[in-house]
Amino acid sequence: MSRPFPADEPFLQGYYAPLHMECDAPNLPISGEWPKALNGSLYRNGPNPQFAPRGPYHWFAGDGMLHAFHVADGRVSYRNRWVRTPKWQLEHDEGEGLSGAFGNPRFSDPRIVKLGSTVANTNVVWHAGKLLALEEAHAPFEIDPLTLESRGYFDFGGKLQGPMTAHPKLDASNGEMVFFGYAAKGRFTPDLSLHLVDGEGQLRRSKWFQAPFSSMVHDFVVSKEWIILPIFPLTGSMERAMQGLPPFAWEPDKGTHVALVRRNGSVEDVRWFSGEPCYVFHPMNAFDTPDGKVVCDMMKYPVAPLFPAPDGRPASGKPPSATLVRWTFDPAGRSDSYTETALDDHVGEFPRLDERFTGLPYRHGWFQGGVVTDPESGREARNGLAHIDHQRGAVNLWQPGPADHCGEPVFVPRSADADEGDGFLLSVIHRGISNCSDLAVFDATNLPAGPLALAHLSHRVPAGFHGNWRDLAS
Repeated sequence: MSRPFPADEPFLQGYYAPLHMECDAPNLPISGEWPKALNGSLYRNGPNPQFAPRGPYHWFAGDGMLHAFHVADGRVSYRNRWVRTPKWQLEHDEGEGLSGAFGNPRFSDPRIVKLGSTVANTNVVWHAGKLLALEEAHAPFEIDPLTLESRGYFDFGGKLQGPMTAHPKLDASNGEMVFFGYAAKGRFTPDLSLHLVDGEGQLRRSKWFQAPFSSMVHDFVVSKEWIILPIFPLTGSMERAMQGLPPFAWEPDKGTHVALVRRNGSVEDVRWFSGEPCYVFHPMNAFDTPDGKVVCDMMKYPVAPLFPAPDGRPASGKPPSATLVRWTFDPAGRSDSYTETALDDHVGEFPRLDERFTGLPYRHGWFQGGVVTDPESGREARNGLAHIDHQRGAVNLWQPGPADHCGEPVFVPRSADADEGDGFLLSVIHRGISNCSDLAVFDATNLPAGPLALAHLSHRVPAGFHGNWRDLAS
């Protein structure tokens, strides 16, 4: 018999609570006029546990559920499906949850431990004709782009060894996909891997090297010349996990370390830089400067949120928040430090850009305003959407209703050759009063004007992580 979900876990309540159904809505009602230039699909992923977990729950550990909004000729349809991973299938067949958070063997059924299954709950990307659901500790899981049917693990024809990050970077100039894996040679090891997939989907190059210590490395950035891989003091330890202590914990004394590896170079020539302890879940972008420096724009926390100290005590007095900063590295210089400049003081998360400019100098960025990692504070901590114009140094905001929550913004260019920032911004908005969700579309550089149109669902899309747009022509 399936156990009830715990009533005292904030990440299983309210906006964060799981949705216990899969459904299809072929023709959503629309307020306003949906732009005819938008034709394609918005895919979004997030944790949605099928059953109550064993032991302590962590937001990052829920089963992946995909939400797809298919858009054509001013109409919008919707479909959601769980990703049918080996873990999901075993628990579905047994009719109960069998797993502790992150597959912790202290709480998990031995069958779950043996499976070593992904939860495929973090991101979903379209590349070389394949839709891949991603989670950073395992290989990708392939999904049918129309039906959302799960097709199983995808390992690039057996060439991928180890895990793949949930945040690969796509080079718009040549279609290449660059990605990495941490704990690449086993759980909680310091090994890192770097991989290059060409525009046809073939894995062409893989390299391995070691970080200073085992760390949760959620995301990274690339420029035209460099791969920039940050190692933060959010450490991993199997020994802690087996003792009932936190598998991942904040150890600020270890500091921050950033690896710069030339995209076409060797990992033997990695250049390490060191800085003060901090944490970044998500960067905005990186680019090279004419004088040879490397610039990285990062949504930085002073302390890693959602994770405790090694002894299980809170790592900070209150949930930390992130703001946008710029790090500048000099690979040709003698110093092993880097400089930091504040770009904006608005609290935010889920930074995005016009991804045709990934790895290039850029002007426009967007982010979700608020502290998405804090489910217990008031609505004011999780406000709307923000647009930053780096050229003007200005930030414009849009705020939803007082009980509402905006999800990650996703930019879609008006056309393939449109100027940077000329296009639309998509976000799934939870309406707190009705407990339903809308897909909102904005003029990307005029957020204060509000949505151009809303596609209305009759149910809630739970708080999730990341998504991407697939153009109908791709």
